Amino acid sequence: MTKQWIQTGVVALFALSMAACGGTKVQRIDTNETVDLSGAWNDTDSRLVSEEMISDALARPWVADHVRKTGDRPAVIVGTVRNLSHEHINVNTFVNDMERSLINSGRVDFVASAQERQEIRDERVDQDLNASAATRNEAGQELGADYMLKGEINTIVDREGKQQVRYYQVDLTMISLADNRKVWIGQKKIKKYVKNANLRF
Repeated sequence: MTKQWIQTGVVALFALSMAACGGTKVQRIDTNETVDLSGAWNDTDSRLVSEEMISDALARPWVADHVRKTGDRPAVIVGTVRNLSHEHINVNTFVNDMERSLINSGRVDFVASAQERQEIRDERVDQDLNASAATRNEAGQELGADYMLKGEINTIVDREGKQQVRYYQVDLTMISLADNRKVWIGQKKIKKYVKNANLRF
């Protein structure tokens, strides 16, 4: 009898382990494919909003005006983009998407962020002490930004039972560092209707 119980237990454990192994399925998909599982802000929203807004910004007169006045492409830096929405949004991903769109456009020069600049400055200090004169990069040669891009992400959520309408509004502003003029203001809106919504804010 004891032997039969042991055999039964072994079979049961084996069946449970097989069931556990078969519970998770992973499928690789194209990174450009749109997949909405919860209706929350996702990578597709970040990419499409950044590309559309940067494209609009670079098509406006401030770029041509700057080139006409100075003879050089405008130098841009991305400042703070605040998440004022109801949900957690990885703002860094959105900022990186905007930076990529700006750099790849070829219309502007792009200045590293404050954190990146500090790391590079530390490296220059180290070079000043340890690198040979032929390979040393001197301080005081940085490119100063002409404009700063700032923004915020807001949401409005209308909920009834397990139905939700999620409204996202992204506002971006390009500001001249020389005189604080706002040379461009952009706005992008996204509206999603979600059934059987389980995401709470």
